[in-house]
Amino acid sequence: MKTFLIIVSCFVTAFSGFGQINPAITSWLQNTSITGTYYVSGNSTAIANNILVNCQAVQYSANNVYVSTKGVPAYPTGPFLDGNPSNAIDQSAIFKFPLSPVQNTGTATSTTGGNIGVFINGVALFDYRDGVAWNPNTSALCGGPGNPSCPGGMGTAQAWNRDAIPAEMDGFDCSKGHPAMGNYHHHQNPSAFDLDLDVLSTICNLYDSNGLYAMNSSQHSPLIGYAYDGFPIYGSYGYLNLDGTGGITRIKSGYQLRNISVRTHWADGTDVADGPAVSSTYPLGYFREDYEYISHPGQNDYLDVHNGRICTTPEYPNGIYCYFATVDANRNSAYPYVVGPTFYGVKSASKVTSITESVTTYNAPLPLTLLGFDCLKREKQIDLVWSTSSEVNSSHFEIERSGNGYDFKKIGEVICFGNSNSEIDYEFSDFEPLPKTSYYRLKQVDYDEKYEYSKIVNVTNDKIDNFKAFFSSQAGLIVIENSGLNKQDCPVHLYDAMGRLVKTTSFLAGVANTFIDTQTLYDGTYFLIIREVDKNTSFKLSVKNI
Repeated sequence: MKTFLIIVSCFVTAFSGFGQINPAITSWLQNTSITGTYYVSGNSTAIANNILVNCQAVQYSANNVYVSTKGVPAYPTGPFLDGNPSNAIDQSAIFKFPLSPVQNTGTATSTTGGNIGVFINGVALFDYRDGVAWNPNTSALCGGPGNPSCPGGMGTAQAWNRDAIPAEMDGFDCSKGHPAMGNYHHHQNPSAFDLDLDVLSTICNLYDSNGLYAMNSSQHSPLIGYAYDGFPIYGSYGYLNLDGTGGITRIKSGYQLRNISVRTHWADGTDVADGPAVSSTYPLGYFREDYEYISHPGQNDYLDVHNGRICTTPEYPNGIYCYFATVDANRNSAYPYVVGPTFYGVKSASKVTSITESVTTYNAPLPLTLLGFDCLKREKQIDLVWSTSSEVNSSHFEIERSGNGYDFKKIGEVICFGNSNSEIDYEFSDFEPLPKTSYYRLKQVDYDEKYEYSKIVNVTNDKIDNFKAFFSSQAGLIVIENSGLNKQDCPVHLYDAMGRLVKTTSFLAGVANTFIDTQTLYDGTYFLIIREVDKNTSFKLSVKNI
C-alpha cells in the first residue's frame, strides 16, 4: 500500500469516507511542544503561561476514544473584566468518549453545570447556566460568587435559572470564553466577538481577535467538538438539506423568547414559584426559562429540542446526529448555544483518572514535504493533482466522482509507479465536471486487488481561500486571518523586496488569526508566504508605518 495526499487549491472539504478512521479519533488537534498565553487587564501584550495547548494524546479501543489535554487553547485567554480572579490553568484531564454513540429512547437527560462536552482543542464546553438562580423566598439572586446559597444548596434545581451569556458578557474574553476555578471553557460558539456582524463586546479592541475558528457563510462549518453523549458538534453553518444538498445555510435554533411580562409559569404551562417581572434589570432572556421551543416541520435548517439534527456532514457523509453552535442573523450566540437543554443521546462520556483498557495511540499523519503542486479549476475542466510519499505493490488509482458526497462512480484511472521510496506526483483532469459541486475520491488498488479510499474533496464553482492578510498602519501590524478552522501549524515567512527573510512566525492550529509586528521594518513592499501541508499561499503587502 502507499501513503498519499490529495493537493487541491480549489475549495476542498475533507471528510471521512469508507475505510477512514472514525472522526471521533482523528479530529482532535494534537500538540506536544507549543505553550499558551494569556492577557491581564490593561496590557495588550500576551504573557506566556507555560502550559501545553490543545490535546496532547489521543488513544482508542474498539469502543472508546480517550483524549488527554491540559484544557488550554492555542489562542490567548483573558482578560476577564468582571472581577473573575481565575486564569486558565492546567486541567491534566483525560476525557472518554464512545465511538458508537446511540440515541436515548427513554427520558432525555438534562445537561448539567460543568463540562457537557469538549472542543477539538481540548477546551471544555459548558451549557447555558452559570450557577446563579432566583430565590423566591428572598426575591433575590442566589448562588454564584457574591450571592447567598440557593435553597437546597449547589446543584439543586430552581424555577428560574440565569443564562450565562447575557449575564456574564463582561467576563468573557475576546474568544467568548472564561474560567471557572481555572477550568477555561466556552458556553457558546468559540469565535471572536469582533468577527460577529453585530459586535456586542468591546473586549477585542485592546486584545487580539481570536478563537477556535471563524464563521464562513459560504462553506460547511468545521467539526469543532463532541458532546458528552458522543455525538459531534459543528459550527454555525451546514447544508440546507439533510442529504447534503441545497447549498450552505445558517443552521438555526428552534428556540425563541416567550411573549411574557411576568415570570409565573414555564413555557409548558407549569405553575412555578414566581421569578422577577421582566424589567431592564432582568430583561427577557436573562433566565433560561424565558425561552420556548417551536417546532419547524419541513424546515430542515431548524434544529430539534436538543439543538441538533440527523444529517450529512463532510466528516460523516452517510449521516449522523450532530449538534450545531447556533447564532442569529448577526452571528450573535443564540440559545441554547450548543447542546441542550437535554442530550439527544445516552450520556456516556466522562472525565476519567486513568485508562483501564487496552488502547492504540493515534498519531496524526505527518505532513509530506512537497516538491511542487498544481491544481487549477479551469473554465471547462477541473485538474486534480496528488502525490505519494512511498509505494509498495501499487497498481493504479481509480478516480471516482459524486454529486452528493456518497454515491460515487468511476470516471477515470491512473497507473501507479508501483514501488518507490521517493515522492511521486500524479494528476487527472475532469473535462466534464458536474454543474454545481463535484465530489472526488481516489481508490488506490494494489496488484493483489486490495484497495483503500482517500479522503473526499469537493470543488465548487468559486475558489475559496481561507487565508487573507493585510497591513494595519494604525496598529503597526500585518494581520493574518483564517476564515475557517485551521487544523495545522503553518510556518509564516515574510520577505522584503530583495528576497531576504525578515520575519518568521507560525499560524497555530486552533487559532483564527495571528500578527506580525512591523514597527522594526522599513517602509516598502513585502511578500508574505503561509506554508500549508498541501500548498503555499502568498500575499504582496505594502508596509508604511505611521
